[in-house]
Amino acid sequence: MKHSDPHLKENSDKPSDTNFIRQEIDKDLQTNRYDGRVHTRFPPEPSGYLHIGHAKAICISFGIAEGYGGLYNLRFDDSNPITEESEYVDAIIRDIHWLGFDWKDREYHASDYFETLYEYAVKLIEKGKAYVCDLTPDETRAYRGTLVEPGKNSPYRNRSVEENMELFRRMRDGEFPDGSRTLRAKIDMTSPNLNMRDPVMYRILRADHHRHGDKWCIYPTYDFIHGQSDSIEGITHSLCDVQFEDHRPLYDWFLESLEIYQPRQIEFARLNLTYTVLGKRKLKVLVEKGHVSGWDDPRLPTLSGMRRRGYTPESIRDFCNRIGVSKAANLIEIGQLEYSIRNDLNQRAPRVMSVLNPVKVIIDNYPEGQVEMLDAENNPEDENAGTREIPFSREIYIEREDFMEDPPRKFFRLAPGREVRLKHAYYIQCESVVKDENTGEVVEIHCTYDPETRGGWSEDGRRVRGTLHWVSAAHAVDAEVRLYDSLFTEREPEQAAGDADWMQFLNPNSLEVLHNCKVEPSLTAAVPESRYQFLRIGYFCVDPDTTSEKLVFNRTVPLRDSWAKIQRGQK
Repeated sequence: MKHSDPHLKENSDKPSDTNFIRQEIDKDLQTNRYDGRVHTRFPPEPSGYLHIGHAKAICISFGIAEGYGGLYNLRFDDSNPITEESEYVDAIIRDIHWLGFDWKDREYHASDYFETLYEYAVKLIEKGKAYVCDLTPDETRAYRGTLVEPGKNSPYRNRSVEENMELFRRMRDGEFPDGSRTLRAKIDMTSPNLNMRDPVMYRILRADHHRHGDKWCIYPTYDFIHGQSDSIEGITHSLCDVQFEDHRPLYDWFLESLEIYQPRQIEFARLNLTYTVLGKRKLKVLVEKGHVSGWDDPRLPTLSGMRRRGYTPESIRDFCNRIGVSKAANLIEIGQLEYSIRNDLNQRAPRVMSVLNPVKVIIDNYPEGQVEMLDAENNPEDENAGTREIPFSREIYIEREDFMEDPPRKFFRLAPGREVRLKHAYYIQCESVVKDENTGEVVEIHCTYDPETRGGWSEDGRRVRGTLHWVSAAHAVDAEVRLYDSLFTEREPEQAAGDADWMQFLNPNSLEVLHNCKVEPSLTAAVPESRYQFLRIGYFCVDPDTTSEKLVFNRTVPLRDSWAKIQRGQK
């Protein structure tokens, strides 16, 4: 049986059946384990914004369901009121919709199951499989043992069913202080799997829940809500991070002990990306300590940050598809992510001209006051993109780095006595320069042009080696351009830090703001999230900070892979 899956694909040289998750689902379909159904879910905790690692999980869980013609849910596993906020719920919904998935009316919250989960806990007490424990958190950890030493039973483990029922009811009624008692599963304190050593199911915690206020003062743990919520929703395949592989026996134990419908948990490797940290807790530290401007800072790997930087949902899904699905942990090069966005924007982004570090060029033999409107193609990769008109005049701006008075041998741009092509315009030749008397910096470059080369081509067949982008000085629009670099200087910041602080590897040059940039007048009407290729520079996106008085652009990615060069230099 084969199924199409538009969002989740293996690398092009691998057949789709190499995906081990699909193989397992196919087996379940063949045995009719779930009556031919495929129903998955993505269960974020609303304690932060989603990042690129979550995007991989979403593309796997939702993409597989779509590929089998099944269903998928969005469920918020919201059982920790201390870390959870409505802001995060709204951001998660917004980001997943932007990514291109629609769960329709299947949006759920584990907190809506609190009453049912409480009844499940009561059922386990009645079956002698759960007990109220008075050990402090420190004592609980000490009793738990280690990987090489078994744990030991709590002195409260053998309380009667009646006593446990009474104490658990009083926990719910708020009769005990926070942290003074827990409800624990009674499994095996000698198990080699630490997750099976009488894990905590409920703790006393007086904190307002973002959806239920102060209705509850006891809250279930993630391990207790996760499998039961899947069961309540009729999930068939619970696809999750490989870090939960050791939790799977507990997941199954709860469902079997409760004698309720049992989904199947399958784990896959989480995403690890070079020059990046992926983890809501670490990202939250960066936000709260002011190392970035917020959760949507374009340097962060959050979906909102990547969106603001100019990444498209199509490029993110393409990246997730390209890296595939595996069980073994691996480190993905940031260059692969950049490849996906370059490939996508190359097809769709209009080409425009902008000058980030301008120097004025005066074309002495061009008529003063004359303005020509020249045709320029919008995107040579898109046959339907059409053309636009750009103004050309006697004074233009070019990039300062495109001129050298004493150039090296392989410098093919503008220099004294040298001729270059202006994109879409004319050939010009440098005749002289004007310098600042105090600094010696070039402030004007004087050139002549060949009027027979309109459009940037010579009818006499002469060739020039360099083509420059430019902007008419009289028509240039001022813009602020933000150049973003990696947030970390180390390829694996957490690994490099060891037991030390990983923030020591924050890149002090991760953001450079250019204030005196000049862009062509067609960009006056550019709106936030519009994406462009600045010719010869890179791909850029209009930032939400843009106003009618100020254009702001974020660099999404350079035209070429800079990471390969960086890595070669490190070697």
